[in-house]
Amino acid sequence: MAHPETWHVHPRSRECAATNRAFSDGETIVTALYPDPQTGGFLRRDLCLDAWNLLPTDAEQPFSFWKTTFSPPTGRHQPNDTEKLSAEETLHRLVIEDADHTENTRYILAVMLERRKLLRETDSQRTPNGILRVYEHRKTGEIYLIRDPDIPLAQVEALQNEVIVLLENNGRMPAADPAETPLDTSAGVETEISD
Repeated sequence: MAHPETWHVHPRSRECAATNRAFSDGETIVTALYPDPQTGGFLRRDLCLDAWNLLPTDAEQPFSFWKTTFSPPTGRHQPNDTEKLSAEETLHRLVIEDADHTENTRYILAVMLERRKLLRETDSQRTPNGILRVYEHRKTGEIYLIRDPDIPLAQVEALQNEVIVLLENNGRMPAADPAETPLDTSAGVETEISD
């Protein structure tokens, strides 16, 4: 079962959630994530500094919040099937699909994109399911909630190889070719060896 913490959160708003005033390019704003009881995910609210500072002390407390610089959201390039997906596009696809078996891969891609300075980690919170890392895309303002799977060192190399295969195949694991699947015949019974 997929964890709601990995759901994709909507991109940055163009206006303050409290005042409806349009943000200006380069303005410092506060982005806050609030639990969404209806979906089990999170709601994003972007606020101008004045509105943030005027919130009452008894207002609902966000799960996470941080200051960021507003730049207008840009459209996301939608690659066609023949284009090779970048690490960024692969992460976006895997977060949208939210399949359990890609959780480790999503984390590795997020860390890789953080090192390339495309994503920045804005917060991390301990949840019942482990550490949840909050990443913001530096250009688009999109937020990705990625669970830190605490990958054992012995599994890192296999996971890196999986990420390489994903990046070489447009974010998809290639279907196994039955003619190329090695068979274990040591016990006299043919069984497929899975990845």
